[in-house]
Amino acid sequence: MPAPVSAVSGAYARLAEVLPGLAVTELGAGDETPHGGGWTTAADLATAGPALDRFLAWDVEQIERDYGRRARPDVVATFGLHRYAWPACLLITVPWFLHRRVPRYPVTHVSYDRTAPGHALGRMAVRPAGFACLPGDEAAALPGARVVPDEEALRAEVRSAVAEHLEPVLTGFGPRMRRRGRALWGMATDEIVEGVWYVAQLLGEIEERRAMRELELLLPGATKPYVGTAAFRELAGPGGEPLLTRDRASCCMFYTLRPEDTCATCPRTCDTDRVTKLLATAS
Repeated sequence: MPAPVSAVSGAYARLAEVLPGLAVTELGAGDETPHGGGWTTAADLATAGPALDRFLAWDVEQIERDYGRRARPDVVATFGLHRYAWPACLLITVPWFLHRRVPRYPVTHVSYDRTAPGHALGRMAVRPAGFACLPGDEAAALPGARVVPDEEALRAEVRSAVAEHLEPVLTGFGPRMRRRGRALWGMATDEIVEGVWYVAQLLGEIEERRAMRELELLLPGATKPYVGTAAFRELAGPGGEPLLTRDRASCCMFYTLRPEDTCATCPRTCDTDRVTKLLATAS
């Protein structure tokens, strides 16, 4: 089999098949990083200046339109960070999960546009800064490849690559969210886990179960700066049927808009209510 043109192009193509609401474009050496219009660079978000103000204005308008009320500034910032960090983590975790390749994306190498028609989750333009892979991977012959010895070393690359990209972004958003340190990294932990878990569900039950095992190995606890474990649990439905859930390390703040409609993985949701919500989702 010939080596791929890009180490991550196959993973992004598969992602587009199951999650067409998110588009990822790889930039070539001669391509300019998109900016202006609906585009925002991750580096601009990290500076916490006017670009972040413009970015969060979209969330202010969306919340007022969809929920008929104004949200607190910290809630707006929390929504905005989630809506960036969830797809940004997929840039790294999907190639790892599908093909055991871990790209690096400094904040200067990613642009995001969430106003693109036809893409509910937005579109991202990326310029990989090298990648890690395992021995025997055909992509090891590509420029920028760095071979690591084993699966645990590759998991360490995932944790490091996500932290490298998200840390400046968390620093930019943190003051507006009124969070810092552990609370911010708890949110990053949730974005990693729930992003891979969601994509794996789209790929089928076998891949979902594999994702849960892989994420438990990726985040076993004591992997700072991340907080806690993947935290998957299995509940029993009224007929004894298994219902999969997890305990989030952070709160998404949705309860501030609809207190009666918390998420099934919310720390505020008891197991009885989780079962009810999970059954409603499955029906």
